[in-house]
Amino acid sequence: MEKSAVIERAKDYIAREKDANFRAEVESLLEKEDLKELEDRFYRDLEFGTGGLRGVIGGGYNRMNTLVVKSATQGLASYLIKAFPEKAAKQGDAGLKAVIAFDSRRYSAEFSEAAALILAANGIKTYLFSALRPTPELSFAIRQLGCDTGIVVTASHNPPQYNGYKAYWNDGSQVISPHDTGIIDEVTAVKTIKEISRNEALDKGLLKIIDKEIDEPYQAMVKSHLFRPQLIKEKAGEVKIVYTPLHGTGAYHVEKILGDLGLKVITVPEQREGDGNFPTVSFPNPEEAAALDMAIKLGIKEKADVVMATDPDADRFGVAVPDSSGKFELVTGNQMGVLLADYIFLSLKELDRLPKNAAMVNSIVTTGMQKKVAEYYGCECAECLTGFKWIADVMRKWEHGQMGAKSYVFGTEESYGYNIETEVRDKDGVSAAALTAEMTLYWRSKGKSLLDRLNELYTICGYWQELGISKYFQGVQGPAIMDGIMEEYRKNPPKTLGGIEIKRVRDIKNGADGLPPSDVLQFFLADGTVVSARPSGTEPKIKFYASCCAGTTGGLDAAKAEAARKLDAIKKDIRAVIGE
Repeated sequence: MEKSAVIERAKDYIAREKDANFRAEVESLLEKEDLKELEDRFYRDLEFGTGGLRGVIGGGYNRMNTLVVKSATQGLASYLIKAFPEKAAKQGDAGLKAVIAFDSRRYSAEFSEAAALILAANGIKTYLFSALRPTPELSFAIRQLGCDTGIVVTASHNPPQYNGYKAYWNDGSQVISPHDTGIIDEVTAVKTIKEISRNEALDKGLLKIIDKEIDEPYQAMVKSHLFRPQLIKEKAGEVKIVYTPLHGTGAYHVEKILGDLGLKVITVPEQREGDGNFPTVSFPNPEEAAALDMAIKLGIKEKADVVMATDPDADRFGVAVPDSSGKFELVTGNQMGVLLADYIFLSLKELDRLPKNAAMVNSIVTTGMQKKVAEYYGCECAECLTGFKWIADVMRKWEHGQMGAKSYVFGTEESYGYNIETEVRDKDGVSAAALTAEMTLYWRSKGKSLLDRLNELYTICGYWQELGISKYFQGVQGPAIMDGIMEEYRKNPPKTLGGIEIKRVRDIKNGADGLPPSDVLQFFLADGTVVSARPSGTEPKIKFYASCCAGTTGGLDAAKAEAARKLDAIKKDIRAVIGE
């Protein structure tokens, strides 16, 4: 990008940005003539993608800041007004309504209020949570309040320098086609941003602050989806739980719900309060062993039966449990999805509540073992694209008699996301924590641990093991490099991976097998292993996934060794392509 164009865009940003801190950042860069940093901040606009915004916090059009948030929200407001013209012509509860939640990240409160005031300025009555709240509660609030849209300000489990903004539709799920592209078009076209002061918005009834009127129904809903409240009441004292919210939003609900059930919960004190700097972890991600390190150490000290973690916006949920020697073992997202699916199907069957058309949903990059579990109970496991908005889309279609009109009982994806209730249309780490506590008690009452049950399921479904590789491509050239890797795979797909013949290639770029278009390639190997390549929609990286199975007739140890050997060979082939 030409130096003059970069400087011109920087000056334009300074003239429009009302936040003094973000404005000062860019002014300082201009003064120092730091062209490399200026180019990174201005070579493009931070893209409002199909899920919203996510980027590094800072001044500039390629950063997360108040001006970018305001512009995105003006685009969302314009789209809503066009989508619902009759409601847009009315006022108050009869008109357009929105609700906004935010997590503990830096500037989350400021960004959420900025968004609320833009919506209010456009005549949209907006409910704003008084303090940080989880993403699943935002989804619940949309449905509870009858809103037309929702926004949550979060960057999920990204590093501290990031923040983001996710847009939701009136059913409580993140926006998908045609609304996603419609909103993007409106955001791109924004030239004038309507604004209103906080006091004026409050006085006109266009802004309402909320908390307990949603908190209490949400907590009651989570508890209503437990299967064995009597078992918990009788046996609660037999299980000790250590929990960490990883400096995020989860503590209030997890402590309250599990405490109401009589369960003993010990929260890691150093990680209990919301803190967007995440001072005790490099990545506030329950997928990372290092993120659970403090909780596991406390769990060992307290002789806990399970260690639980939620990410900053409490939609993801991670678990570690002690093995027979007392050493804590991380349960992967795929494994926890298997355990929860098994417990849900088993409980519905035991309680004579299993619908004839019961079905679960998982993403195309999630373990194939979950389908085997569903089939074991005579049920179906439907597949969808990666992202919980697609699980919600299947849920919606089933409710409307499409795709076979199944009865939804569970949705999950490998990245530590679980949903057990239709009142929330996103992954819910809070309800996952409650059900996992009950599940732990249930298997304890049978003389088993979660790991014992998992091993039993391996004997039923075969031993499944998964592999994940993420390769980051930062900077101006990053997107082009990622496009080049995917294009090369498409032009010259490999004949083998890990020495195993590829029987079929599924390219979903233009849609395939009933799936909507997505930049995903899948390789189906002769032994049943599936390898997938997918550029992230929210970060500058390509993600590779592999799921393989080994029979257990020769014993579980032999099956584990066989699966590990296959995955190691596949990993070498992938790393050769991405330059590692």
